[in-house]
Amino acid sequence: MHRRALLAFVVAPLLSGTAAHAQTAAEPAGVPYPAAAAVGGSSLALNGAGVRYKLVFKVYTAGLYLPQRANTPEAVLAMPGPKRMHVVMLRDIEANELGRLFTRGMEDNAPPQHWVQSIPGTLRMADIFSARKKLVAGDNFSVDYVPGVGTTVFVNGKSAGEPIREPEFFSSLLSIWLGPRPADAALKDALLGREPRPAGSRQ
Repeated sequence: MHRRALLAFVVAPLLSGTAAHAQTAAEPAGVPYPAAAAVGGSSLALNGAGVRYKLVFKVYTAGLYLPQRANTPEAVLAMPGPKRMHVVMLRDIEANELGRLFTRGMEDNAPPQHWVQSIPGTLRMADIFSARKKLVAGDNFSVDYVPGVGTTVFVNGKSAGEPIREPEFFSSLLSIWLGPRPADAALKDALLGREPRPAGSRQ
């Protein structure tokens, strides 16, 4: 796919159905993240964006959208209102493998009571990814949380099913990146708008 077409394909889901700003606020690994996105009728601001590394390889970019800026995990989780996590793949990956990595990240980082309450939603998300078999470079997905509605997963801009109702699920999912044992501490800092650490470092 031509680079310009790929970038348009990546950005479109962030702006769909909104009058959100088209201005690019961050461009990790060449992937543009607009300054704002609309979720649940609210305009959210890009809190931070960065690259997930595995060893020296770039796996995906991720951006966190919130109602207002926050630079600690506690502030992010306590903040009321809609939220969005947007991920753009930089490498091909088997969907089942990605699901396993996310499940392990939640189990390692979420409070035990939240993890238990999140299991039904985790199984739902695993089903969503396993149905696709593989995510390829350029594929993207958003995970949107709206209070009173739940968490909705969008793959390449299209809803992947009914919202996951358990409110603990979205917090547990965010803990993959913002928890005490994130897979990539540099990405955690980037999502929180902090000065990033060396690529691939761990907390």
